[in-house]
Amino acid sequence: MALAGNLAVAFIKLAAFAVTRSTAMLTEAIHSFVDTIDQVLLLIGQKRGARPPDETHPFGYGMEIYFWSFIVALMIFMVGGALSVWQGFEKVRHPVAIDRPWINLVVLALSAVFEGASFQVAYRGFRDVVRGRRVDGRPVRLWRFLSVSTDPSLYTTLLEDGAALVGLALAGLGVLGAGWLGLAWADGAASMAIGVLLVAVALFMANETRSLIAGESAAAPIVEQARAAVEGDPRVASIVDVASLQLGPRNILLAVTLTFRAGLGGEEIQDTVDDLVARARGADPRIFDVFIRPCAAAPRPSDRLRARL
Repeated sequence: MALAGNLAVAFIKLAAFAVTRSTAMLTEAIHSFVDTIDQVLLLIGQKRGARPPDETHPFGYGMEIYFWSFIVALMIFMVGGALSVWQGFEKVRHPVAIDRPWINLVVLALSAVFEGASFQVAYRGFRDVVRGRRVDGRPVRLWRFLSVSTDPSLYTTLLEDGAALVGLALAGLGVLGAGWLGLAWADGAASMAIGVLLVAVALFMANETRSLIAGESAAAPIVEQARAAVEGDPRVASIVDVASLQLGPRNILLAVTLTFRAGLGGEEIQDTVDDLVARARGADPRIFDVFIRPCAAAPRPSDRLRARL
């Protein structure tokens, strides 16, 4: 949805720039073309990340989408943000009158319809993900979701479409200022503001994706649910440590260090481990691989660190 909408909007904005020579409209066209390329890269990441595990990637390829999402952030920063700021700066230094500004406003209004429809689809996806979930006893808000989500295809689309709607409003102000209020510099200033907005979005995305690439743990509620599921087995004496690794949007690796109740035999321990793995996976469908590390007693801090590593 986002890909189709961005491509349609990009050509409309480019045609409007050809007629009116508005720098803000050119900036918006660049923004939409960059967003289109970004969606293609995210689709590539989704396709490659969905490949099953093999000998070279025993835990699957889920982290590939994080790599492609980081490339998307660089694209927004370098091509979208930096180029927009430069274009706007040049227009402020050498302002040019806008021909038929009403054309720009019509195009911006049509663009808002397309971008709004795409944002609505992404927002519904966000609501489906967080439905019924609570953090610290409160519903998960959009900003909180953006900072903790492990699905770049969703939070990137939310950010891009949200930024696009804000950018359209800024471009509209620039057209109004330059076309009807006699402020020739307003068109360039709007372009610069859009560029700064894109840079901010790119930096946020790059930081979030960097954390995921570096080996971020799963969300705390997921880990707690898995811990509670394992701890609920009467054959478990205590949970020493639960470590997790986000290997993709829907692939979590879990390592549980625990002590068994005294008196269990070899076969009983094996059966218990199988049951605990099933319990942990049942806590959340994203938990894919589970490792159980039994220990005779509570380990020292250094042992706990080795278990986590």
